Amino acid sequence: MGAVLHAMATGRPPFPEEQTSRLADAILRQTPVPVRNLNPRISPQLETIILKCLEKDAENRYQSAKEAGVDLRRAAGAHSGEMLRAAPKRALWYRTLAVLGAVAVTGLLFSLNVGGMRNRLLGGAASTSRITSLAVLPLDNFSHDPEQEFFADGMTEELITELAQVHALRIISRTSAMIYKGTHKPLPEIARELHVDAIVEGSVLRSGDKVRITAQLVEAATDRHLWAKSFDRDLRDVLTLQSDVARNIAHEIQVNVTPQEEARLARSRPVKPAAHEDYLKGLYYWNQFTDQGMKKATEYFQQAIAEDPDYALAYVGLADAYHESANATPNELMPKAKAAVLKALELDSTLGEAHATLGWIKWVYDWDWPGAELEFRRSIELEPDSGAGMYADYLDAMGRFEEGMRQHKRARESDPISLIGSSNVAYGFYLARQYDRAIEHFKKTLEIDPGFALAHMSLADLYWRKGMYKEYVAELQEGLRLGGYGQQAEGVGRAFRSSGPKGAAIFRLQSLKQQRSQGYVPASSIAAAYLRLGEKDNAVTWLEKAYEERDPELAWARVEPVWDGLRSEPRFVDLMRRMGFSSTLH
Repeated sequence: MGAVLHAMATGRPPFPEEQTSRLADAILRQTPVPVRNLNPRISPQLETIILKCLEKDAENRYQSAKEAGVDLRRAAGAHSGEMLRAAPKRALWYRTLAVLGAVAVTGLLFSLNVGGMRNRLLGGAASTSRITSLAVLPLDNFSHDPEQEFFADGMTEELITELAQVHALRIISRTSAMIYKGTHKPLPEIARELHVDAIVEGSVLRSGDKVRITAQLVEAATDRHLWAKSFDRDLRDVLTLQSDVARNIAHEIQVNVTPQEEARLARSRPVKPAAHEDYLKGLYYWNQFTDQGMKKATEYFQQAIAEDPDYALAYVGLADAYHESANATPNELMPKAKAAVLKALELDSTLGEAHATLGWIKWVYDWDWPGAELEFRRSIELEPDSGAGMYADYLDAMGRFEEGMRQHKRARESDPISLIGSSNVAYGFYLARQYDRAIEHFKKTLEIDPGFALAHMSLADLYWRKGMYKEYVAELQEGLRLGGYGQQAEGVGRAFRSSGPKGAAIFRLQSLKQQRSQGYVPASSIAAAYLRLGEKDNAVTWLEKAYEERDPELAWARVEPVWDGLRSEPRFVDLMRRMGFSSTLH
């Protein structure tokens, strides 16, 4: 009401910022220009009323529409003699009554907004569409320090994680949301691309031991701002801050939050600022998804744990960094990852992402198929989207392709722009022997990012299987170049030109063995290279090495097409039996 009166009195809004994030910051932090500075004809009484309506502290604003109505009537009465001389008494009375009535009803409607009563009073004509899906865009770094980007990114990820605990909401994952970092696309366009009803955007400001998040909720279809608020906390209470923001958003859009979800959102405990900072740095480097990034992430998660041994999320981060590292064998890394995630669950058994990580380890390392499924299901119960993608991959590996595709669809709804997610859908088609659909889907993935090396390498394998050897070499070369193996790319091209498909396969085998002499290369990759040359005995010998090393790729062995030529071989049958698999598909 104060904003409307200010605009009517001055001809301009009280906060004329055009950029959305700056507008929210102005609304929550800046004092509006006094009305009489812009229009001296306005009475001091009316100016006082308008500024009182616009007070930052809710306790200093009018507590009811009735209070505002009383002051407005007094302000009108102070000038009634002058007004009466200027107009007939009856006409003036009706005009004054109409204005005061309109203002009072406007204030009443705003004050009754809690619980959706305003929408019911208006018969739904001005109501907001029901919001069931949200995207949290990367928070702007208002610290104006480039080195604090990790902090803003980390706070964005933590807010996404908090909101993801509300089952009634579909929350876009970090992977897809972070693509819009620094973008200038209109919010309705972003919402259409992500298929969401609303957008949360805002900023984070860190100053000394204080942190402020300014967040606002925007209706996607109309670009209408529904809600904005600023939250301030000490760095020790930053986890509580994230929970408060998530609860406010959930309550504002009137989504159903169960008592269990409310309890989880309120469970936050104080955290040592240094530990939290190291944890956010760990997330920052983990999300780079490079060998060097995983090494740095491991170091920062370890530092966070040293500073705060009860920091459950830091143990989850450490487990994830271990199992994604490529610089050591699974036998070296996976036990460390499992110990870390079990410690996380000991500290907090309600962490959906911890159950998802444990499910992954039980699946690809322990080969505990029932135990893995229990953990994936538990992760989805706690955080609906936390383990959906991994569970989909697991179902594919078990040969449960229809169930797997349903889970892939669910995972893609929350992560529609993820390259890994798109590739996993294509890989599911490949495992189901739907090769043409797999090729089509990998090509769609490359439309999102032509520089995604994994998709090129996967296409190469598909083209080999279909006997399309020129296409195989072209995709293999592109994948190698993008992966930083330019010399190998040139070499495989020369080998193909001089000796055809067999020459390319021999060169690829030699390259993999040379790489393995310098660092870890999965033994299953060398087994597959031998099988392309028809050397079944050597292929099984290397699969035995993969078994000894607990090669994660063996988790797909029951359905992986590359091993189809071995399924009647006694040594392979015995290998499948030891893993708890049948050697045949059914």
